[in-house]
Amino acid sequence: MENLIKEIRNCTICEDYLPNEPRPILQASSSSKIIIIGQAPGQKVQNSGIPWDDASGNNLRKWLAVDKQQFYDEKLFALIPMGFCFPGTGKSGDLPPRKECAPKWHQQVFTHMKEAELIILIGLYAQKYYLANDAKRTLTETVKNYDSYLPKYLPLPHPSPRNNIWLRKNSWFETDVIPVLQERVSRLVK
Repeated sequence: MENLIKEIRNCTICEDYLPNEPRPILQASSSSKIIIIGQAPGQKVQNSGIPWDDASGNNLRKWLAVDKQQFYDEKLFALIPMGFCFPGTGKSGDLPPRKECAPKWHQQVFTHMKEAELIILIGLYAQKYYLANDAKRTLTETVKNYDSYLPKYLPLPHPSPRNNIWLRKNSWFETDVIPVLQERVSRLVK
């Protein structure tokens, strides 16, 4: 697993399409219990090299009810984005994750993680990729039907502060989904 992580961190497969030098960002261990599949690092995370080292990460840790020490313990959490490098900025925010990363690397990483019991799918890109035809028509419908994907997957919206409007419109997320998420995470991080 260590060699594979090194290989991923040295990946330059899409360097011609990135605004920065490639800097693949992930965290994983063969003993990770929870896999979090996000979208792609933002520019702040690309600069720091630390996954979820931004406001979205703060919100995600609140949803999970874990502190930074737990979150950055690779024996507990694997943090694997759909695209490992910052993809650049478009008209309405960051560009979609590069499509090369997940098909090239995800399965290789998951092969080493025999102890993982929960895969948290954050955002539409992860949900469409992993749930495929089982994903609902919209992210909202997929998240609302979270229990149909358990025990393996738990779909979530992106915890970005940009999604505060979505969170206000969908108060059921905080009352119905977050308690289930926290219970499952709590059981696995003990």
